[in-house]
Amino acid sequence: MNIFRSEPMRVRSWAPKAASLTWRLYDFQLTTYAVLLLLFGLAMAYSNSVGATHTTLSPGSPFVRYLMWSVIAIVVFLIATIFDYRWLRTFAWPIYLLNVGLLIVTLRFGSSTGNAGTSARWIVIAGFQLQFSELAKILMIIVFAAFLAGREAKVKSVWTVIGAIIILVPPWILVMLQPDLGTSLVLVGTLAGMLFMSGVSLRWLGTLAAAVVGAIPFVWQRLVPYQQARLLALLNQGQDPRGSGYQLIQAEHAVNAGGAWGKGLTNGTVLLPVQTTDFVWGVLAEELGFFGSMVVLALFVALMWRLLVCSWRSNDQFALLLGCGLASMMLFQVFVNVGMVLGLVPITGIPLPFITYGGASLVSVMGGLGVLQSTNLRREPPAW
Repeated sequence: MNIFRSEPMRVRSWAPKAASLTWRLYDFQLTTYAVLLLLFGLAMAYSNSVGATHTTLSPGSPFVRYLMWSVIAIVVFLIATIFDYRWLRTFAWPIYLLNVGLLIVTLRFGSSTGNAGTSARWIVIAGFQLQFSELAKILMIIVFAAFLAGREAKVKSVWTVIGAIIILVPPWILVMLQPDLGTSLVLVGTLAGMLFMSGVSLRWLGTLAAAVVGAIPFVWQRLVPYQQARLLALLNQGQDPRGSGYQLIQAEHAVNAGGAWGKGLTNGTVLLPVQTTDFVWGVLAEELGFFGSMVVLALFVALMWRLLVCSWRSNDQFALLLGCGLASMMLFQVFVNVGMVLGLVPITGIPLPFITYGGASLVSVMGGLGVLQSTNLRREPPAW
């Protein structure tokens, strides 16, 4: 039984009908906001390269690698824009199996760094370090959108929520085993946002939220020690200033040191752990200041708004849910990443889209934006 379709079985073609591209429907605002955020990410990679090596163009520097990944991400964006997004719904089930397979491969053959212990998060292919859990975020948005679109007529049913949770569980467990608490939370947050936007009953969403809260003790027992220490550090930052509380303390110093206008690009002096990834917002706040930080946040808000506008304009429920899923994912990641630098939420290792140095995250996000542009080009043009 195909869980992605709920309508009565009937004979029909499995391939979507060809649709002509209407390039005047291309959303230039969405692309503009994405490119501006990418340039801010490139600026942060440049700053981190100067601070680390003093040679920004040396092979392997954050700037060179980010520049390389930016080119790849733009190519992926263009390919996804031209590609007919409706095929994704047709092959939603194989995409789901591919996603689970990639996560299994990561656990079996991947490598780990830092506090990740003996588990694995990265796969090295031809010298490129890939994190399939980042790709899983986009692939699961496609799968969730296909499932919820197929149950549009039964979206108020509790079985819709139960079915979505059943789909989530296998990749969620595989991500937790890496261990990658941040990505596992993003998957849950993205699904919650998509369920809400699809029109699921608030009663069932409330029940789901209560179940998540009730599962906290179970999840806590399965966190590795460094993850538990990170979460506890939020409650008492001064308890271990040279250990679990060090990151939060340094991040707050960096934000405070930036003031209103910042110290200027490459002029940051506060030493931040993993400042190219988890705590890149601290570097941005110190060097660009409060107003520079607000510009970046405004770009994120504008981009998420365009995601919703593009999805609302579509007459296809699948396309609408794709946009809502991307917006939910981005909102959750921005809120948690910035919040943990400001000491508002626990440190969970969630990257900041575009700004965090990481090829898999950038390519995945740009691919998702390209898919949404594909929905723009194939929607019914307005009569006026």
